[in-house]
Amino acid sequence: MNNENKLLMSQRFRGFMPVVIDVETGGFNPNTDALLEIAGVALVMQPDGSILRGETWRYHVQPFPGANLEAASLAVNGITDPFHPLRPALPEKDALTKLFADIRRVVKENNCNRAVLVGHNAYFDLNFLNAAVIRCDIKRNPFHPFSCFDTVTLSGVAFGQTVLAKAATAAGLEWNSSEAHSAAYDAELTADLFCIICNKFRGLYQTHLNEPASWSQGL
Repeated sequence: MNNENKLLMSQRFRGFMPVVIDVETGGFNPNTDALLEIAGVALVMQPDGSILRGETWRYHVQPFPGANLEAASLAVNGITDPFHPLRPALPEKDALTKLFADIRRVVKENNCNRAVLVGHNAYFDLNFLNAAVIRCDIKRNPFHPFSCFDTVTLSGVAFGQTVLAKAATAAGLEWNSSEAHSAAYDAELTADLFCIICNKFRGLYQTHLNEPASWSQGL
């Protein structure tokens, strides 16, 4: 990526670097239920101002001591035995440290100030991420603590769909139900969906840069 593209990314989201995150968990409570898998996807700015999916990072995570594991959640994400010896899982702090190092790298490469989480039902992913950061006493969290981009809302506006599978299909993406509820797969589909929606608004954004007053016309 050249310096001009990096500058475009830093300007596009007010100094934020969007990074797509998806988590697979042992339940719905971020304070008591295990974080079992986390994936992150970087985004890449093109010379014309469009955004594409970049590299993916994925880590299996060991349940923290005393973590709750709901059978219903494990049935959905397919992690039938989080303690299986052949499951390549890292301690929670190690997984987040590795992921955050890569995210800080892309934030710096794109001349941005901080990462902002993009997710499908982003509040869920952000809550689990923030709870794990506190639990592990991690001091250098690259993400904004409460701001996020939610593709549920964006997809509802753009396509009239809020379920990831239906929104992806409406956006022209292929959906593989056998791979769904894997953190990497869901993160990559969410990234593609976010890029499609952002790119559809590229002309409006670029018009705003050149003619700010046009936004208020007709209101």
